[in-house]
Amino acid sequence: MATLLGLVAALTYGSADFVGGLASKRSSAGSVVVVSQLAGGVVLAAALLLLPPATLSARALWFGAAAGVTGGAGVLLLYRALAVGRMSVVAPVTAVEAATVPVAVGLLLGERPAALAVVGVIVALVAIVLVSSVPQAAGDADRSATAPPGRPGLVDALGAGLAFGLFFVVFDQIPAAAGLWPLVVGRVVSMALVAALTLLTGQSLRPRVGTVRLIVGAGVLDMVANVLYLLATQRGLLSVVAVLVSLYPASTVVLARIVLRERLARPQIAGLGAAAAGVALIAAA
Repeated sequence: MATLLGLVAALTYGSADFVGGLASKRSSAGSVVVVSQLAGGVVLAAALLLLPPATLSARALWFGAAAGVTGGAGVLLLYRALAVGRMSVVAPVTAVEAATVPVAVGLLLGERPAALAVVGVIVALVAIVLVSSVPQAAGDADRSATAPPGRPGLVDALGAGLAFGLFFVVFDQIPAAAGLWPLVVGRVVSMALVAALTLLTGQSLRPRVGTVRLIVGAGVLDMVANVLYLLATQRGLLSVVAVLVSLYPASTVVLARIVLRERLARPQIAGLGAAAAGVALIAAA
């Protein structure tokens, strides 16, 4: 069950990143994050009404707040990167770090996955690297006058990867008895943090006309993915579930190919195949 939940979470995260990335090309990253998280809050409220009462603790609240800080920072940096870079490059680069951090932490904490699952994790990590190994297009450097030297969005993508890796680790520490309430705490902290940073940098929190539907869609998908990931970590090992979830660039890359006509290089195609193989091995363990 943990494998299935992790895989569906990955597909949902990847779809959320794609939709949010489209919106970030037209509205500021801060406005996209804040409005999308407000929309996701509606989904969370509905889920809370359907679930049985939960038991809150200081530990759950603290880790929920920490998840809000790391998750909010990760999404903000990712959307900034997607606004100036190619989705088929930014998302996979972020995922490499996002997968490596929780795997290392899980092993340090004493997790010992089955041999077949370990092979699947290794194959999945290779898949993430392959999906990210695409040459820079000639026109990428001109996409934004504010983009840093080199591959556009790369610095923000690396920062987002580290933040997401820490987010996965923190999420795994939330007690199962707390239910979804730590997500509420995290969402409030995340919105407050991103809104403050956006206003301090002189950007508007108001999304541009024509982007609201995209932003709401991204928020709903992101919250659904968060719930799925929380459920997956409560049922499986962090070092396995986090790698499965970090396969989310596969859906982002495929959507970018279908909708934006971004070309897939041969390594990316091989990476998608390796991702499928890694998932199969983990599921069979």
